[in-house]
Amino acid sequence: MEFRIERSALAEAVAWAARVLPVRSPVPVLGGLLLDAEGGRLRVSGLDYEASARIDVEAAEILRPGKVLVMGRRLLDICKVLPEGAVECAVEGSRFTVSGDGARFGLSVLPLDDYPALPSLPRVRGAVEAAEFAAAVADVAVAAGRDDTLPALTGIRLGLDAGSGTMTLAATDRYRFAVRTLPWKAAGAGAGEGAGAGSEAGAGSGESADVLVSARRLTEIARSLGRSGLVSVALDAGSAGFEHAGMRTTVRLLDGRLPRHEKLFAMEDPAVAVVERARLVEAVRRVSVVADGDGPVQLAFSAADNSVHLQAGYEDDVASQRLPATLEGAREMTVAFNPAYLADALASFDEPSLRLLMMGAGQRAMITGEGEPGRDVSPPRHRHLLMSVKPPLV
Repeated sequence: MEFRIERSALAEAVAWAARVLPVRSPVPVLGGLLLDAEGGRLRVSGLDYEASARIDVEAAEILRPGKVLVMGRRLLDICKVLPEGAVECAVEGSRFTVSGDGARFGLSVLPLDDYPALPSLPRVRGAVEAAEFAAAVADVAVAAGRDDTLPALTGIRLGLDAGSGTMTLAATDRYRFAVRTLPWKAAGAGAGEGAGAGSEAGAGSGESADVLVSARRLTEIARSLGRSGLVSVALDAGSAGFEHAGMRTTVRLLDGRLPRHEKLFAMEDPAVAVVERARLVEAVRRVSVVADGDGPVQLAFSAADNSVHLQAGYEDDVASQRLPATLEGAREMTVAFNPAYLADALASFDEPSLRLLMMGAGQRAMITGEGEPGRDVSPPRHRHLLMSVKPPLV
């Protein structure tokens, strides 16, 4: 094997594929990246027991086609310090060499015969806009659990409804519940643009689906797939796959299901407050500095003077701020939240104003975007449910 390639292209490809490599593995070859040079392109692949990644990039020149398996993280470190410009890579006996602008590195090669085959992409169900998908995953991932003893709660529900052309993403850690919907194109309905060669996007592949994907893995995937064009979404009984612009990745599905959110999100006659998002975010950040541990931030809404009074802390160590806010459905309403949970929820919205639907202290409260004037979206595309705690005694 021998090829020439631009350092930036090699570094980006190696970094993208190396995301899935295990930090430690009892199987040494799983720490490797497979480089396959042929037909004017370089393919870089990596995998562990849960995920795989493959990316194709153009090479300037393929002098000798071939394959080589090298330690992925060591190659990544080398790519970071290579000089800019063209890089020459070759297999010389039992060594893989990388050189450019006078710098030269050597890496021992790993046995190709011991490397497992990469899993194939599951059946393509449709496609979604890359930028909107990345934003939606980020919106709900903040509510996913971090406790690995409850693996289902560390996942994001990915639901596909072929009938309505809607993708639903949802996550919960039992104390908060985020749901985001976005449009998608079922296979056979113009989704083929994002599918790569060899994808099985045949007739009947656009049916609905409902699976659970690791929130950490899905966040990494969504961030890495680019910000334009269509991402192909592929699913089977055990894995999910995503493909975009020469990048293909798969991830094993989690067992179990998240609780359904429909009944939980149904709120009868709530008090509804509207407040400017940017000012509320800043006020929560400001008053939270005196909240010890999980000490709550209290929000007291008043219809009499169209305001919300934020307060945190106890006894002499307190902070407060008053903001303009409108309240309907009650003359006053006081709720309190874990400050970190509230800050995460608020940061996941980008609308200028937010709506808070509140049932009362110690009960459910839902945050949604206010949306554009004159545009009623029901249900809202992004909803974040929080449990209000009992307000502290002052």
